[in-house]
Amino acid sequence: MCSLVMYGCPGSRQEPEVLKEQPAEAVPDAEVAEFCELFALPQMDYSRENEVIRKHENLASILQSRGVDYQRVFSVSQKARGVFDIRRLRAGNPYTLLYAPGASEPSYFIYEENFRTHICFSLTDSLWVSRAEIPLEIEEKFVDITISSSLWQDLEEAGYNPLVSNGLSEVFAWTVDFFGLQKGDTFRACYQAYLLKGKEVEAGPILAASFIRSGRTQKAFRYLQDSLAGYWDQDGVNLQRAFLKAPLKYSRVSSGFSYARRHPVTRTVRPHTGIDYAAATGTSVMSIGEGKVIERTYTRAGGNTVRIKHNSVYTTAYLHLSRFASGLTVGKRVAQGEIIGYVGSTGVSTGPHLDFRVWRNGKPINPLTMESPPAQPIHKSNMESFKEYIAPYRRGLEPESYKRIALQIIRLAGVHFN
Repeated sequence: MCSLVMYGCPGSRQEPEVLKEQPAEAVPDAEVAEFCELFALPQMDYSRENEVIRKHENLASILQSRGVDYQRVFSVSQKARGVFDIRRLRAGNPYTLLYAPGASEPSYFIYEENFRTHICFSLTDSLWVSRAEIPLEIEEKFVDITISSSLWQDLEEAGYNPLVSNGLSEVFAWTVDFFGLQKGDTFRACYQAYLLKGKEVEAGPILAASFIRSGRTQKAFRYLQDSLAGYWDQDGVNLQRAFLKAPLKYSRVSSGFSYARRHPVTRTVRPHTGIDYAAATGTSVMSIGEGKVIERTYTRAGGNTVRIKHNSVYTTAYLHLSRFASGLTVGKRVAQGEIIGYVGSTGVSTGPHLDFRVWRNGKPINPLTMESPPAQPIHKSNMESFKEYIAPYRRGLEPESYKRIALQIIRLAGVHFN
């Protein structure tokens, strides 16, 4: 069923006799007012009809069923070129039709592409199509979580936005093994939350964070140096390393580094000089550092394999891939974090996983225990500014200070994140 509501935009002309006919509880239509502001529509007493795209419906069928002639539909469809592909109207997405006072045909068709983006089709004499995004509010929020099961689940169960885990994994990607989080590990963080109409819809960048394990604390602060954002500790040491801690996200170590492992398929005892990460087929695999692809091949044992030479010391390999990344060729230079392939079970394998290997000066080493030198620290010329900038965040990450701020935010919010 569709709904037809009669209200007006703020500032529209309102005749006294019309007001007397309004029910006592009538209030201005906030949705209509929002569309008027978002698309700079003429302000008048529009009637509003809300509906959703039905299966097999398209722009022409929707508008023609409301009395809009074919020629006008065709003309506004032409205006949409370069703004919105009308073939991408998605079943289930909402739309709104606005009718001018006394009109039997809609003046505007407004399609909700996603929770924030709307497309407005003007069906008036001046045909036009415009895309607009509802502006987001930015608010700094805090999380304080102690691991009991997993970072994502613990954040969600505590009422925080679980997407904060993505930001934390990026901040500490070079210093914390997220596949080896232990019960009792603690994360505290201040991050930018993006709100739409008062509801958090996106988790922005982490501004400051700390990771505590067994009484030892690793802090991270976001700072712009040379116009680029990075993360440094309180002494200005760059938390970014030459290599990422792991080549993929959201997985688990299924087999460790060993010189005497019984192979699960051949049952023979032989060295396994790598780490197996169990993950779903198709999971993205990243290069842990910048380097040049020196091998992209298929072998009977390792299946689809990529080997990357990072410098004169380090080389890495990624085995059993289901497929290679598009455009990956021998000789190509890849960036740190660039996708090079996808988890699979090619070669001699019992199931989908990534066999990840590292060599230092030609000798295999355990990827979980290798150390990587930090990237460039805070410049001496920026140190005073850096110290001044992070000072309030350092205080905010202290346990007592943090708890006071967090409790205040929870009291003000009154509800958990949904």
